Amino acid sequence: MVPVEEAAGRTAAEQITPYPPGVPAILPGERINAAVLEYLVSGKEAGMVLPDPADSSFKTIRVVQEQP
Repeated sequence: MVPVEEAAGRTAAEQITPYPPGVPAILPGERINAAVLEYLVSGKEAGMVLPDPADSSFKTIRVVQEQP
């Protein structure tokens, strides 16, 4: 788990599907980009529902651990 602000460029380890529209914005195994994070954070603040992430407050996001 890393803070959402530090997740850009990391590999997602969880699916995040905003509702509405109900289409996955982040899928496990894909690189997380800053634009998608901005969309999700601003949407959450505006009342969009994020039912998938382990952290329902969306302050952190589950990512794949990087090897040193």
